[in-house]
Amino acid sequence: MSTVWAIVVAGGSGQRFGQMKQFALLAERPVVEWAVAACRPSSAGVVLVVPRGVGVQVAHGADVVVEGGATRAESVRLGLAAVPRTVEVIVVHDAARPLASDELFRSVIAAVHSGGAGGAIPGLPVSDTIKMVDGTNNVTRTLDRASLVAVQTPQAFDGDLLRRAHAQRGEATDDAALVEALGATVRVVPGDPRNLKITTPADLGTAESLLRG
Repeated sequence: MSTVWAIVVAGGSGQRFGQMKQFALLAERPVVEWAVAACRPSSAGVVLVVPRGVGVQVAHGADVVVEGGATRAESVRLGLAAVPRTVEVIVVHDAARPLASDELFRSVIAAVHSGGAGGAIPGLPVSDTIKMVDGTNNVTRTLDRASLVAVQTPQAFDGDLLRRAHAQRGEATDDAALVEALGATVRVVPGDPRNLKITTPADLGTAESLLRG
């Protein structure tokens, strides 16, 4: 079985949340600690990427803590530099998704292990109608939602492929987009509706309810 390490990206400023949401308390533990703990069952090591200026003295359960960059992609690259070069499968997970299940990690890792895909990502069917608009908010196109998925983390990748993708120094909202840009296959596995992304303070209450449930 290939060696697996995880990178937990916690480098955001939390502008929409009103504070650094990754350090907000969820059931008496920082959100980031839940995310790191979620990686543990499937990962030999965990790298945590924190915002600049926060400091790297508090590990929050990670093996290595590094400061992030100005963008998400830059933060992942800095985390990637701390992963041993011999690691064959790398999982990237957002600290803002503290409720990711063991099964979700196993699914994306297994999809990479099985061959034929350079990466694997969880996706949920889109229930709303999605429209494209122009700069003046006029509709330009209605998309076929049957071919759309809403993407989550954790996302798993062949380690060498992810390193090559980030070597291009590109920017994207997730790592799969950078891997796709190389022409590699990225497979979608079933996502989990419980894998909530903490975006607003109200999401913390929802997450606590899900934990109690």
